[in-house]
Amino acid sequence: MNIAAAGDGVRMTLDELRELARKKLRAVGLSTDHADAVAETMVAGERDGCTSHGIYRLLVAASSISRGVVVPDAVPVASEPAKGVVRVDGGGGFAQLAFERGLPLLVQKARDQGIAALALNHVVHFAALWPEVERLADHGLVALAFTPSHAWVAPAGGAKPVFGTNPIAFGWPRPGREAFVFDFATSAAARGEIELRRRAGEPVPGDWGVDSEGRPTTDAAAVLDGAMRTFGGHKGSALAAMVELLAGPLIGDLTSAESIALDGGRGGSPMGGELILAIDPAAFLGAALSDHMARAEAMFAAIEAQGARLPSSRRYAARRESLANGVTIPARLYDDIMRIGE
Repeated sequence: MNIAAAGDGVRMTLDELRELARKKLRAVGLSTDHADAVAETMVAGERDGCTSHGIYRLLVAASSISRGVVVPDAVPVASEPAKGVVRVDGGGGFAQLAFERGLPLLVQKARDQGIAALALNHVVHFAALWPEVERLADHGLVALAFTPSHAWVAPAGGAKPVFGTNPIAFGWPRPGREAFVFDFATSAAARGEIELRRRAGEPVPGDWGVDSEGRPTTDAAAVLDGAMRTFGGHKGSALAAMVELLAGPLIGDLTSAESIALDGGRGGSPMGGELILAIDPAAFLGAALSDHMARAEAMFAAIEAQGARLPSSRRYAARRESLANGVTIPARLYDDIMRIGE
């Protein structure tokens, strides 16, 4: 591995980063197929400038493995409980390999029937959802994804955790160019972002969370020990509840409160399920597909013409830079990563 110091960090190509992630995941006992799938998600986050979901998550994944939260050699099993439904039981492994096993069936069912759903059950989550919906958009499909997490987030008007960060992701295919993708937590910020602030000794905005006594605070560590807030008050709170229902009881899996209870204080990543919906625009539009996709492009153009930014545009810009010049890993994070498995 040929790496170089770069200011306060270590400069690496994406291939070098991928090799490092795979090596460290295998060093802590993760099977090769899981290590490859998990590493790819981490590299994608770092590549796209999403550092809170990038290679920092190697520390999170390694911790979950060492604490016995993850089944490191789990074999995902796919089934088809209904014509438009795919279910993959992840066997307690990370969600990435379960998604890989279910993706071909989901795409085929969406093409055959116009719409299909994939339920990932009994999996461990640590990453963003945009890689899943972007993959589906690259197949020409519209996609939605939902997952609960651990109960870290208080409902609007409360101060005790009930919800997870409960992200929602959406992907829309754009022929000949990068997909329109967004992925946001229903909490005011991703938990990983708060953890990065804590590691750096930096404060968080005052509306991100409360301490264990329910008092507003800018101390990142106090928020992590207390409760995060939803974005948008009662609106974000309602969306968080929706995610709990769609990717919890609807698919027969855990709520965020049940996930953190099952963790039993081990401090591992969330356990539970994920629901992914795939819709084929051609099923609705037929021969008129290109005309209506052009109408979508007109909306995107109207947004950008007034100087507004499309979601995911910053990620794609960061991607182009990373593909050309690699990424810089902060020195402290790099040192922590190098200690994994020692």
